[in-house]
Amino acid sequence: MTSARHDRPLLALAIRLGGVMGLSIMAALIKLASTRGIHLAEIIFWRQFTTVPILLAWAWFAGQGAGVARLKALATKRPRDHAMRGIYGMIGMVFNFGAVILLPLAEATTINFSAPIWAVILSIIFLKEKVGVWRWSAVLAGFAGILVIAQPGDGHIPLVGAAVAMAGAFMIALISIQIRDLSRTENPMAIVFWFATLSSICSLPFMLFVAGPHDALDWLILLGTGLAGTWGQLMITAALRYGKVSSVIVMDYSAIVWATLFGWLLFAVLPPITTLFGAPLVIAAGIIIAWRERVVRRAPFTDQRGAAGT
Repeated sequence: MTSARHDRPLLALAIRLGGVMGLSIMAALIKLASTRGIHLAEIIFWRQFTTVPILLAWAWFAGQGAGVARLKALATKRPRDHAMRGIYGMIGMVFNFGAVILLPLAEATTINFSAPIWAVILSIIFLKEKVGVWRWSAVLAGFAGILVIAQPGDGHIPLVGAAVAMAGAFMIALISIQIRDLSRTENPMAIVFWFATLSSICSLPFMLFVAGPHDALDWLILLGTGLAGTWGQLMITAALRYGKVSSVIVMDYSAIVWATLFGWLLFAVLPPITTLFGAPLVIAAGIIIAWRERVVRRAPFTDQRGAAGT
C-alpha cells in the first residue's frame, strides 16, 4: 500500500498516463510488425527478450554490494509461482497480441477494457465474493458494449478476432490475481524480470522455427516493441508508488485515444460509429467496478445486507 507521505496523486496519474502511452505504442508496433510479415511467435520473443538485459542493467546499477549481491532486487523464493505466472502470461500474450493483429487497434483496445468485468466474475468463482446490483449492472453494461462493438453477424469486425480479444481480457483478469499474490512477497521488478526471462526461454524454440530474414526497419520495429513494452510495464508499476490502483486506473482508458490516433496515422483506419457507442459502455463498466471496490474497501464493517449492494 502506498504510504501517506509518498502519496502524490498528480504524479501518479502522470506516470500512469506515460505507461499507458508506452503500451499503446507497443500495440501499434506489434500490428505494424505483423503487416510486414513478422510472425507472432517472433514478435513475442523479441518483446520479452528485450526486457531482460534492461532490467539486469537497472538492478545492477541500482543495487548495492559486490558481485551478484547487486542483483538482490531480482531474487525470488517462489520460482514455482513465477513459472505459473509465466505460463499464464504466455497464453495471455498470444491472445492479446493476436487481438491487436486481427482487429483494428481501437476495437482491440476497447475489448481489452473488459478485464475488470472478468475480474468480477473470477472473484465470484474463486474468491466467493458477494457481488450486488452495482457490479452486476456494470458487468451487463460492459458486455452490452462489447456486443455493440462486435455487431455479431454484421461483418464489421471478424468474430474470431473479437473472441481472441475477449480471451485476452479474461487472461489479464486471471493474471492480475497471480500478480496480486506475488506482490505480497516479491519486488515488482523481480515479477517483470522472471516473466520476461521465462517467456523468452519458452518462446525461443517457436521463434527459431518461424524466424525469417529482416531488414533494418523490421529490426527497429521489433526493438521498439520491446523498449515500449518495458517502458510501459515499469511506468505502470511505478505509478503505484505514488497513488492507489483505484485512483490511477482511470488513466488506463486514455489508451483508446492512442489506439485511435495510431490506427489513423499508421493504418488509415478510424473506428466506426458502433465503436463510439460501445466503448463508453465498456469504459463506464470498468470505472464503476473500480469505484465500488474502493467503496467496499473503505467500509469493511458494512453489514451483510449493505455489502450485498456492492
